[in-house]
Amino acid sequence: MRQIYSLVVVVVFAVIFSGCRNGGEGELTGVPQRNFRAEVPYGMVYIPGGSYLMGQTDQDVTFSQISQTKQVTIPPFFMDQTEITNSQYKQFVFWVRDSIAITNYLNDQKYYFQPRKGATNTGGKKYINWAYVSKNPIWSAKSKAGAANASKLDGMYYQGDDRVFDKNEIDVHLLKYQYSIMELRDAANHRSDKTKKRSDFIFRDTVEVYPDTLVWLSDFSYAANEPMVEGYFSHPAFKNYPVVGVTWRQATAFTVWRTRLNDAAKDKRHLPHRLKYDLPTEAEFEYAARGGRIGTDYPWGGPYIKNAKGCLLANFKPGRGNYTDDGGAYTVNVKSYFPNDFGLYNMAGNVAEWTSSAFNESASTFVHDLAPTFEYNAKASDPEVMKRKVVRGGSWKDVGYFLQNSTRTYEFQDTAKSYIGFRCVTHFLGRDIKDKR
Repeated sequence: MRQIYSLVVVVVFAVIFSGCRNGGEGELTGVPQRNFRAEVPYGMVYIPGGSYLMGQTDQDVTFSQISQTKQVTIPPFFMDQTEITNSQYKQFVFWVRDSIAITNYLNDQKYYFQPRKGATNTGGKKYINWAYVSKNPIWSAKSKAGAANASKLDGMYYQGDDRVFDKNEIDVHLLKYQYSIMELRDAANHRSDKTKKRSDFIFRDTVEVYPDTLVWLSDFSYAANEPMVEGYFSHPAFKNYPVVGVTWRQATAFTVWRTRLNDAAKDKRHLPHRLKYDLPTEAEFEYAARGGRIGTDYPWGGPYIKNAKGCLLANFKPGRGNYTDDGGAYTVNVKSYFPNDFGLYNMAGNVAEWTSSAFNESASTFVHDLAPTFEYNAKASDPEVMKRKVVRGGSWKDVGYFLQNSTRTYEFQDTAKSYIGFRCVTHFLGRDIKDKR
């Protein structure tokens, strides 16, 4: 018993004196912080860092003058395992829809967080209580809240001659998302300019978020794609198909919203934020598409688009237009075909994908060889040539050339297509990874 008592005394004194020695006598102990262990975000895969030869193969004489091969190194990051689906993008659209309904139409304090007793909201800011919204659906006619809201929400529907069969349909032009992001590259370039303010480096944009469903007709001359217009984004049969008809600006707005959504969840649990979500750079996309393989033409590694059994390995335009030979006339489920060696699906085919990189024919000659990219947030007043964004991966309507890992093309940032979608990345923090998939 005496030995146990002596041991307890020793431990107590050790704790007391170690505390005094570390923090009580002017020693440098650092700021107390919680231990951090990186998690693989839900629906993403970990892409280990590495080096590869970026660009066209030596045999591609056509583009060898403007797209020279360059060895680059990519730090580790996380990437969506699949393209963003209709269902996932619809979560963004519904969030914007409900936010506008609550703030502009309902004027009902029950949908906001209420201040604690005795507290005053001097700033005048109100925050939507999404837990309350989920339990009291705004639009459901079966719920008491939905029935009470019906007349207040009339302004969100098409009016007058825009109505069809007198149905209540949301006016999608009302669904706008406003956001602000810091242009860190611009700030770094002007860090010695005393005439610049912080606000000069904040990029602000307001974007209509609903996809352009008419792309299924406008992209093709004399093609009977009306069923795709009417059902592709709205019908649950296509919920796990890649979202299309989304511009680069809309895809960027989605990444900002996804970041804020995750930040709010982390704040609720008092956890540190994850780094922001973004579109991949074209270097990240090509590196991820290669799956760790060296010198290969396609994500599956081989120089051919068929396997040994003669089966096509991606969703594209085989032959002279045998669209269904690969299993789908248009897009297919985002988890179709085998993933590459990083576990990523459809890095070639299905839909081509937006990247964060601006398109410049000679970018490979002036970007850095560590985490290279050329990016520019074009404003409405900028010339059209500055609004080109790199598109990678090839799509369901493309021939095999565009499915190659190294093939790069572009589209304008305000353009929506029936064959362009996107996926997100977020960047890696720390060394330890905790996989919660």
